[in-house]
Amino acid sequence: MLVLMFVMVCGVYICAVCLKQIGGRATARLLSIQVAERPCEVTDIDPSEKPYVHFPKPETFSREECSCNPVRYFAILSTQRSGSGWFETLLNSHINISSNGEIFSVKVRRRNISTIVETLDKIYNLDWLTSASKNECTAAVGLKWMLNQGLMQHHEEIVEYFNSKGVSAIFLFRRNLLRRMISILGNSYDQNAKLLNGTHKSHVHSTHEAEILASYKPTVNATLLIPNLRQVEDLVNKSMEYFKSTRHTILYYEDIINNRTKLVDVQNFLRVPLRELSSRQVKIHKGSLSSQVENWGDVEKTLKGTHYESFLNEDYNL
Repeated sequence: MLVLMFVMVCGVYICAVCLKQIGGRATARLLSIQVAERPCEVTDIDPSEKPYVHFPKPETFSREECSCNPVRYFAILSTQRSGSGWFETLLNSHINISSNGEIFSVKVRRRNISTIVETLDKIYNLDWLTSASKNECTAAVGLKWMLNQGLMQHHEEIVEYFNSKGVSAIFLFRRNLLRRMISILGNSYDQNAKLLNGTHKSHVHSTHEAEILASYKPTVNATLLIPNLRQVEDLVNKSMEYFKSTRHTILYYEDIINNRTKLVDVQNFLRVPLRELSSRQVKIHKGSLSSQVENWGDVEKTLKGTHYESFLNEDYNL
């Protein structure tokens, strides 16, 4: 009986040891399968394009069947009242493009380069959810970034980020800086006056609303006119100099209005399927500049014979 009991105890012990070893081997085998999972890749593109192709793995949702669809990163670099809002609505009408708006208008997000990078990482990982987000099947994701929202202040670190992360820059500016100035003055006035039933709107979707906002004719400070134009011109030139090492394209508001094939160029730049782009936004200030300024004679006299005289002329027709 003693021998039999000894044999039984030994058998139980040996079985327990064997089961433990088998379980360990199964776990190791499972782990090895997980590690060996093949990453997504694109083989039919030029090698020079590979740094700009990404496969984000968002934490807030699953890309499901689109998990291996490549995504491009972009940023629209612009100045206020240069048509960037209208341009962004055009991009967002594309089924595969997600442009998430003026993210860095909130000061806390641009407090320092750490908060800027943290925000960018979230956007480009598709974890920044807005009404523009296409989620699973996004092919190009980005934001609208004004030059005075930390972009110039931290330009060295941001250029390094763009180049290391493969972010493409879309410069969007206005050739006629006088038109931009008039738009800024009108928008600033409406922030206080709130002409549309007590509400302020920077962009409108009806001709009636546009006519109400355009009824205000600002008075331009003729003394500061040229210094202000020069200041904006220098800022724009400096930004293009800072970001010239990035993959970029340069667009002008007037060119897009005069030639809608420019939108085809943008889609090709982002490597997305070509689509007809549209926007519900209605232009506020139309017609000649002389009808939009209260003291047009002073403006005309100030700019005549200067580098900015061309701003007095018509530059596009709607």
